[in-house]
Amino acid sequence: MMTGVGQPRPRSFYVLGAFFLAFLTFMYGPMIVIFVLSFQGPNGGMSFPMVGHSTLWFQQLLSATGRVGDIPSAFLRSLELAIVASALTVVICVSAGMAFRRRFPGAGLLFYTAVASLVMPSLFVGFGIALGFKELGWKTSLFTSGLGAQLTWTLPFGLMITFATIGRFDRRYEEAATDLGASPWQRFRDIILPIIMPGVVGVALLGFTLSYDEFPRSELTVGTVNTLPLEIWAMTIAAISPVLFALGTVTTVVSFFVLTTALAAIGIIVRRRSGGRSAARA
Repeated sequence: MMTGVGQPRPRSFYVLGAFFLAFLTFMYGPMIVIFVLSFQGPNGGMSFPMVGHSTLWFQQLLSATGRVGDIPSAFLRSLELAIVASALTVVICVSAGMAFRRRFPGAGLLFYTAVASLVMPSLFVGFGIALGFKELGWKTSLFTSGLGAQLTWTLPFGLMITFATIGRFDRRYEEAATDLGASPWQRFRDIILPIIMPGVVGVALLGFTLSYDEFPRSELTVGTVNTLPLEIWAMTIAAISPVLFALGTVTTVVSFFVLTTALAAIGIIVRRRSGGRSAARA
């Protein structure tokens, strides 16, 4: 029941508002603390109070002398792996989404098998992949076993988003293109793909972020090199200084940049599609 203008809101409104505020504080509070402490002075520690202000710890991230660990190389490895995992997730999920538009024997079993890794402990998945490579006499590396481990995490989420996106697709557009003589590839390229593109961008974004942040499935599968999460974990053991906070601030900024870029791309696609529909109706 909606309250009228000037009528007091129910008590539940304030209770839910307080709960939501507590949730935001719990979620973003640690990020804000890390951001503030990353600007500690040269003599500052890992906690409050602040001892001066400086950008020293950001400089040490790129400095070969003051840095603990190889952050730039680990960041590039994680970035490259996340890009490849995101691209493969999009291609595989869109292909699977198109294939599952028509029912076929074993479709349900195949789908649940594909998403089963979501309920398996991530560390056991990585351990199983590493053990399988060892039994086969193969060496674990970033773009073989490491990439495979990442895909066991990104593909199930991507499949569910893709299936939901394609499930809402209006097949009348495709049927109209067929009546006009369009080939299957032309229907997909010119009709289906532009309509489902916001969902495709969402799958790409999710695949990138899940791969970029993944730790337990990568620990035993990337071989002799470290991804960024593994490098951060090593730094927490080898060194305790505000450089960790500086690294957390940089990685958070990168994540928000990727998220903002993806959301902006989705918004542009939706506006263009809406503009095209308005022009067609006119």
